[in-house]
Amino acid sequence: MTNRKILLDEEKLPKQWYCILPDLLKPLPPPIDPMTKEPGPGIVPKIFPKQILSQEMSTERWIDIPEEVRDVYRLWRPTPLVRAIGLEKALKTPAKIYYKYEGVSPPGSHKANTAIPQAYYNMKEGITRISTETGAGQWGSSLAFGCMLFGLEATVYMVKASYQQKPYRRVMMESYGAKVYASPSTQTESGRAILKEQPNSSGSLGIAISEAVEDALSRADTNYGIGSVFNHVLLHQTVIGLETKEQLATTGDYPDVIYGCIGGGSSFSGLFWPFYYDKMVTKKAPKDVRFVATEATACPKVTKGEYTYDHGDTAKLTPLVPMHTIGHDFIPAPIHAGGLRYHGIAPTISNLAATKQLETEAYNQLDVFNAAKLFIQSEGIIPAPEPSHAIKGVIDEALRCKKTGEEKVILFLLCGHGYFDMQAYDDYNHGKILPYEYPTEKVEASMKKLRQLYPWLDEVKKKFI
Repeated sequence: MTNRKILLDEEKLPKQWYCILPDLLKPLPPPIDPMTKEPGPGIVPKIFPKQILSQEMSTERWIDIPEEVRDVYRLWRPTPLVRAIGLEKALKTPAKIYYKYEGVSPPGSHKANTAIPQAYYNMKEGITRISTETGAGQWGSSLAFGCMLFGLEATVYMVKASYQQKPYRRVMMESYGAKVYASPSTQTESGRAILKEQPNSSGSLGIAISEAVEDALSRADTNYGIGSVFNHVLLHQTVIGLETKEQLATTGDYPDVIYGCIGGGSSFSGLFWPFYYDKMVTKKAPKDVRFVATEATACPKVTKGEYTYDHGDTAKLTPLVPMHTIGHDFIPAPIHAGGLRYHGIAPTISNLAATKQLETEAYNQLDVFNAAKLFIQSEGIIPAPEPSHAIKGVIDEALRCKKTGEEKVILFLLCGHGYFDMQAYDDYNHGKILPYEYPTEKVEASMKKLRQLYPWLDEVKKKFI
């Protein structure tokens, strides 16, 4: 009988994270200070600890994981790699399907992989409080967990749509000791400004980021924690891919294609970066592995957005970041995949997409929940709506293999469970989940407003991107 679950000895827990920056085909464009129109980090040095800033701009390929962080990782790492035999049989595909399951962490997702080092580095530098935003709640839960372990206070601004859809995520954060506010809130100037214009605003990650950053800037004891997009976050997640390589080595298999969902891009990057290293650096990858990122048609930043400079937040507190964007003024439809509702993406994802090292597919939420249902009924685990986008891509790939007879090895990341997403599944089971596609006209309107705000934007874009 084929072994479904591939475990890894605790002693093989990675001792270093992998940083992709030295290995990009084209250097990452710098952030731009909108006041000077020149490269500059803006407020970033004011809200992050020095060690995090060092990792953010690292030219080193390998970065040591502090032993104190590895000690906490051991609570749930290494995580299992699972052969999806039930799904293979349901699809009648000749392909082999594997998934790396990050839902076994205490908060229930991959986000703890970066929450722990972020809390640790802040604690080491004397910070006593961290503010952050969260969409679906996985990041807020994880940072609250990390802050609890290292004795820090946590304040979380949770996108109002998710705050209302997922009350038990709030309860989890509060159980870890965090204060949680529905965003936009009355706690900050940026939140109050939005509520004045839109009293019934359902919020957005851009708004929640503005509130969390403003909070951090207003207090000397507080730094800001971010759950995705930034380079240091993505490299922390590479424990996922590094473990996966070790686990797959025991099977004799190597992926032909790797799927993952992208909200900000951290979970997928954590899985595929180490395989990119095999392919592009050591040249020892036994196959020409493909990397496929999946996103929501309701927030299609890479598939419909523009690769340009934009703010990471709605209030324009952050510097201009080089990324695919559908506009920092984006207000999402309240789809259930809250973690995919960010208007931008990690600059490294945009860089890799622009240099044709990465493919991207977008799916509507009805098709995604159909895929999730098949996964549930063949594998038993209820996936979060976010990685269900990857499951949709995997199913399509496996069916293509069925048609062609190709015996591909397909790998994907199940970055979190869906046990706090029962409202989403209840809506799906009762026919209330509808397909939604963000209109191209709205993207074009946002890009027009961005150029009106910064008439010099195209010149800067041409110079650096």
